[in-house]
Amino acid sequence: MPFANFKVPEKTLTPKQKELIVTRTTELYVELYGERARANTMVLVEEVTDGGWGIGGDVLTLAMLGEATPTEDA
Repeated sequence: MPFANFKVPEKTLTPKQKELIVTRTTELYVELYGERARANTMVLVEEVTDGGWGIGGDVLTLAMLGEATPTEDA
């Protein structure tokens, strides 16, 4: 079963953006493995709590990065 796991900072993606990740990832697996992969492809979008992630040994927050919350237009 093809499987993809995306970990993203919480509240940075709209439901529509999460749906797009799922559908495009599924389509990529179908492109690679053929139509048989569609029914068995699992895509997980996990939201990581603010401050629960880091890069290069430094814990990061959205405030530190100056991130805005997503809009419904995205």
